Amino acid sequence: MEALTVNTMQTKTSSLIPVLFALAAGALTPLSAPLAAGSAAAKQAAHKKAAATSKKASPAANAMPPLAADNALADNAPALPAKAWLLMDYDSGQILASANADEALPPASLTKMMTSYIVEQALRAGKLKPTDLVSVSENAWCRGTSAESCMYLPLNSQATVIDILRGIIIQSGNDASKAIAEHMAGSEAGFAKLMNAEAQRLGMSKTQFVNPTGLPDPAHKSSARDLAILARAIIKDGAEYYPIYAEREFKYNGIKQGNRNALLYTDPTVDGLKTGHTAEAGYCLVTSSKRNDMRLISVILNSSSPQARADQTRTLLGWGFSSFDKATPIQAGAVVANAKVSFGKTDSVAAVLGSPWLLTVPRGTQVQTAVVVKPGLEAPVAKGAVVGKVIATANGKPVGETALVAQVDVERAGFLLRGWQHLMRLFGK
Repeated sequence: MEALTVNTMQTKTSSLIPVLFALAAGALTPLSAPLAAGSAAAKQAAHKKAAATSKKASPAANAMPPLAADNALADNAPALPAKAWLLMDYDSGQILASANADEALPPASLTKMMTSYIVEQALRAGKLKPTDLVSVSENAWCRGTSAESCMYLPLNSQATVIDILRGIIIQSGNDASKAIAEHMAGSEAGFAKLMNAEAQRLGMSKTQFVNPTGLPDPAHKSSARDLAILARAIIKDGAEYYPIYAEREFKYNGIKQGNRNALLYTDPTVDGLKTGHTAEAGYCLVTSSKRNDMRLISVILNSSSPQARADQTRTLLGWGFSSFDKATPIQAGAVVANAKVSFGKTDSVAAVLGSPWLLTVPRGTQVQTAVVVKPGLEAPVAKGAVVGKVIATANGKPVGETALVAQVDVERAGFLLRGWQHLMRLFGK
């Protein structure tokens, strides 16, 4: 859980050495409330040092062998020393490249993306208000140890929902996650049911949540593909709250903590999302980056160090942005086909795109499209009803599809006209 173990009985000078080292790597967990409060200036200086030295990677002794892509839509996809990795196009949800994307692995604090997503959706729906107060139970309270990441909510205190949300996203607070879980569902187990229901709704088929924090549990798993799906939903459904994921620091209870996503300090195109770490999960990172009109989402699971997960993300994003272009296969409003309609006042209806269509395709390739119209359409057909789809391919591989909808209403014919049409059917006309 991005935790760092330090003997607090050492002198102040020796205690600060590992703190600064961890900050430079981009993954600090505060040691205790007093120490975290007293070392804010050191943290800020260390973050600046991390930004200056982030590109100087040193190979980790326990680094895994590079894992080559088992799926890639463009040439020369990188091989990355992680247990699983993935790159997704945000607009279409298309996987541009991946390796071991569907293995269920421990997600550590990446779990908190679902916790924050549920909070954000409750805020949007009016079930929660930003100023609602959340109580901190003994179960939720962090006891000031270095064993887990904390927001440092005082025991039996109350905090606003919006502060809790920042504590989850920026500080990766286990206490904040537990407190909001108890507030919304009565218990961590009750909140896990909400998490799993939401995961199922989003199509996260390899995911099972047991708690809102990501603390280790044998049954607590997710996959690179599922976490990319979740990241896309956070960006798409929570525009009002998504800027929080780019905030570099948050101060609460007199303690200022920096965001553990090192890329926020070194790459201005990165605006989220979340880091994670446990001994079992390794170092994990889900990132979103937008350059011009293209947004990409990357997932790195079980890398060897904070530096490694950041460098691998840079490599993956760099390959994606240099290997793909945006394409509009069909302009919005263009008539793509005429769909045959039975028993209507007209015998066909113009089929158009249901919404603007923007694809991410390998650079320099041509996009081909194939139209599939629903057979057996019968009136009445409402304007905007789905009457087919268009499938796009590049280099023989599918790169996306979009719905075709009726351009106008088609009313049902009168009794006599329907009878005549039935008769024509009998004669094969």
